[in-house]
Amino acid sequence: MIKQRNGLKPEIRRYLERIQYDGPLDGSVAVLERLQECHLHTVPYENFDIIRRKPLSLEIPRLLEKIVNRKRGGYCFELNALFGWLLRELGYPVTDFMARFWRDEPNPPPKRRHQVLKIEAEGQSYLCDVGVGGIVPRRPIRMTERLVHEQGDETYRLEKDPYYGWVLCELRHGEWRWLYSFTEEPQLPKDFIMATYWCENAADSIFTLQPMAAIRTNEGRRTLAGQEFRVFTADGVHTMTPQTEEEYQSALRSCFGIRLD
Repeated sequence: MIKQRNGLKPEIRRYLERIQYDGPLDGSVAVLERLQECHLHTVPYENFDIIRRKPLSLEIPRLLEKIVNRKRGGYCFELNALFGWLLRELGYPVTDFMARFWRDEPNPPPKRRHQVLKIEAEGQSYLCDVGVGGIVPRRPIRMTERLVHEQGDETYRLEKDPYYGWVLCELRHGEWRWLYSFTEEPQLPKDFIMATYWCENAADSIFTLQPMAAIRTNEGRRTLAGQEFRVFTADGVHTMTPQTEEEYQSALRSCFGIRLD
């Protein structure tokens, strides 16, 4: 399967330009890997619409307008919905799953409040995810139990739990720790509506507490928690807390490319 760029829909071409991908479109694993990496380096994870009490839409035209045309970001239900749409348009078979996010969960077991994607490429199944603000795989994870994936200074593998299904694990300080889990029950777009409504409105939802943003960079990553901006590089962490609204908006633009309406 080879997609000719001049035969693509205009919105797909704009999406590829948004994530700065100009390579082949042959349905291969290598292309899938590059698409995911490009997405993580160009589209920020952010929750500003939730903080500003602006209801989210998971409709593809609305997501294209927000993320592609206005160059905003989003959170898991927005980012993975749109990335899954792109991959389908490029010919990859895609299945949506609902996941439980275990990292830093104060009251386990966690709710199912995260969306992930299973992608088929070259006869294998891969886990893809561009919708997490923390550190997660930058490239797809082949869905083979206990196969170790080393990605730079990060290491991951998938395990199987008899109750929670597939579990994505990360190697931290010499121990395998659960990141998130999911079962292979296909989800329809409407199945995510209740979960995103809870994330947007529940008093104990982390997404309603403070602004947050994150994006990968070639040197590391940039994050925002409340008022504090952090820039991670090989040399360490540089933190900054803007003192005025003008400085805050300027930092959003320079760190994440976010321009709020």
